[in-house]
Amino acid sequence: MSSSGTSSRGNSEDRRRGRLFVITGPSGVGKGTLIGRLLEEVPELELSVSATTRSPRDSERDGVHYHFMDDEEFRRRVADGEFIEHAGYASHNYGTLRSEVDPRLADGRSVVLEIELQGARQIRETVPDAIQVFIAPPSPEDLRRRLEGRGTDSPEQISRRLEVAAEEMGARGEFGHVVENDDVDRASQELGELVRSYLRSGGEGTLS
Repeated sequence: MSSSGTSSRGNSEDRRRGRLFVITGPSGVGKGTLIGRLLEEVPELELSVSATTRSPRDSERDGVHYHFMDDEEFRRRVADGEFIEHAGYASHNYGTLRSEVDPRLADGRSVVLEIELQGARQIRETVPDAIQVFIAPPSPEDLRRRLEGRGTDSPEQISRRLEVAAEEMGARGEFGHVVENDDVDRASQELGELVRSYLRSGGEGTLS
């Protein structure tokens, strides 16, 4: 009897999957900064590197910040079913490769995604028990200042990002959790406590 019980527990543990955390919010709201801190505070959490068709910025490296690819390769991978989610944003395509997520969840490791609103909505279909968190700015004016301050976009690109941000802010009610990034230290603490609470509670994730 004892041997059978041990085997049953072992099989249950083998089937246990990692948790998937989806972090989204308007461009410039500080998602990357908060996720960077989160990964330092919760070392068992792993970052999924997104794919994009936009060109790398000077400080970005392929395979570290993004998987950079051209439009043709991106479309081919979409057709081959290699993405869990993919979406267009600011004239470029972004997506999450299954190879970044599936093996980790199956191995019991938890993963965090930084994705846009369209992708987050798709994740609700492909991974229905993913924990979704919306990062919100304290105001539209604050978001404009952040976009202008980082110096990576033209005025036209900033205007386009702000138009998209207005739509994204209207969707914040779709998310189970909202963290306002009015102060990076406070927001980082809130996000870390939220993630740790889910990791402590356990649970199984599923991929379709």
